[in-house]
Amino acid sequence: MKAYVFPGQGAQFVGMGKDLYDNSLKARELFEKANEILGFRITDLMFNGTDEDLRQTKVTQPAIFLHSVILAKTLGDSFQPDMVAGHSLGEFSALVASGALSFEDGLRLVSKRALAMQKACEAEPSTMAAIVGLEDDVVEIICSEINEVVVPANYNCPGQLVISGSLQGIDLACEKLTIAGAKRALKLSVGGAFHSPLMEPARAELAEAINSTNFATPGCPVYQNVNATPVTAPEEIKRNLIAQLTAPVRWTQTVKNMIADGCTSFTEVGPGQVLQGLVKKVDRSMNTTGINTYQG
Repeated sequence: MKAYVFPGQGAQFVGMGKDLYDNSLKARELFEKANEILGFRITDLMFNGTDEDLRQTKVTQPAIFLHSVILAKTLGDSFQPDMVAGHSLGEFSALVASGALSFEDGLRLVSKRALAMQKACEAEPSTMAAIVGLEDDVVEIICSEINEVVVPANYNCPGQLVISGSLQGIDLACEKLTIAGAKRALKLSVGGAFHSPLMEPARAELAEAINSTNFATPGCPVYQNVNATPVTAPEEIKRNLIAQLTAPVRWTQTVKNMIADGCTSFTEVGPGQVLQGLVKKVDRSMNTTGINTYQG
């Protein structure tokens, strides 16, 4: 069984998607439709902008979504997933690629999500940190003992967990986790505490938009971040998507569950190779590939 997985924020690069735009009429039409929906020419920033341009949240999230989804749509009949999943933002790409959401609605929701998250970040300064070399339960216990907002945010692979919270909470956690034996406790260059209770204002704002959007039954099961299990019911997909902003991304559990359910290969669709690396860290024997350029 074949799984397609879709990357999240951080995989962007200048020039992303230009080969698609130049070589595929279908891709060009979708990119132009995206420019119209967003109200600015995101293609100019993706193809010819600067790293700084692409780091703007209102640009980053739609850019990665567009690169992933348009790539999937240009694959035609060769895109036949038995299951899909996406890491954080990538879950929206997975939902569009599997037919649960239209391209237009998916892009509108991603844009809304990006702006709502940016607003939440500005309201309360916060950050994230990568913790390497500790068991998940050790990280969970130490975070729970800190008298500040600090929670596990991304279960990326065994021995790598990203935590999220207030500036003071993250500093305290990094200090305590290093004492506990973490090989690394590295603060990340991000806008705020994603997948934590500090994203509650963004979750409330996005909930309204998701609830008023039409979702269909996807063509294959979607393994969602909040519970790492296969979902096909539109109402359940909506609930999980809303919860995702303040809940952790259970990527390790997702990959393990996909393998347990019969997955024999993972194909990452979109910029970068991060998810291929994470899959290998969960199961070294797993076959992984990536599609990040126009296939012709």
